[in-house]
Amino acid sequence: MAIDKAPFGRTGHQSTRTIFGAAALSRVTQDEADRAMETVLQYGVNHIDTAASYGEAEVRLGPWMERHRGDFFLATKTGERTYAAARDQIRRSLERLRTDRIDLIQLHNLAQDDEWEVALGPGGALEAAVEARDAGLVRFIGVTGHGLGIAATHKRSLERFDFDTVLLPYSYVLMQNPQYAADFEALLALCRERNVAVQTIKAITRAPWGERPREAATWYEPLRDQADIDPAVHWVLGRPGVFLNTVGDIEILPRVFDAASRFAARPSDAEMARLAERTQLEPLFV
Repeated sequence: MAIDKAPFGRTGHQSTRTIFGAAALSRVTQDEADRAMETVLQYGVNHIDTAASYGEAEVRLGPWMERHRGDFFLATKTGERTYAAARDQIRRSLERLRTDRIDLIQLHNLAQDDEWEVALGPGGALEAAVEARDAGLVRFIGVTGHGLGIAATHKRSLERFDFDTVLLPYSYVLMQNPQYAADFEALLALCRERNVAVQTIKAITRAPWGERPREAATWYEPLRDQADIDPAVHWVLGRPGVFLNTVGDIEILPRVFDAASRFAARPSDAEMARLAERTQLEPLFV
């Protein structure tokens, strides 16, 4: 089954509501990346989100962009905070992705106050992103981040600059935090008002790894069983106006696409509470 599409904010693109998070390609061979991309094509996913800091992900996507550039809305990120460093990194991303244009450049993990002031101030990374947009190298500009304060920070970012997209964590267990939930709702309301696309991450987080041995490529412990992934994915997709960016593990990736392709309705709070109890869901950010 195909994954539903929706308008990606003001961009004019009808994106699949599940976006391929290419962090999954950070530490894989080209053959493994090719198999993952075949899965992306199998499910009709037409939107890719990567970053300069995702290991070799941009390099692994390069051969595919040479052949399929027109089939995807392509987003990447710069984690640099100053104009010169961000300018150079954006151009390096173009080279690694083997393309002359990116649909969306995002200021990556802009969560700390001091970095925020640099990136959005004079001589900051935002100036490089705007310059790239004016030169036709990118079409849109977004901002991303992690942590319990990021929804409020994104709202402040939108008050400073008219970003086209935001990206932040969103899951059932995270929204049990009253302050985060309130901040998220305030951000979502502003994004609806301005037609800003909202991308969400960490949908299938089970818990921080803690002292446990890492058994997946993700920096958090993900849900692994299809029966657990289904309600977690459906809960996110059940919220109108948000997109779900997929997991950073190519072995788990097909299960997320499978769940998204079968989405029909949002699970109830009671169902999600049972999932949380059964899998011992823990907040990733405290």
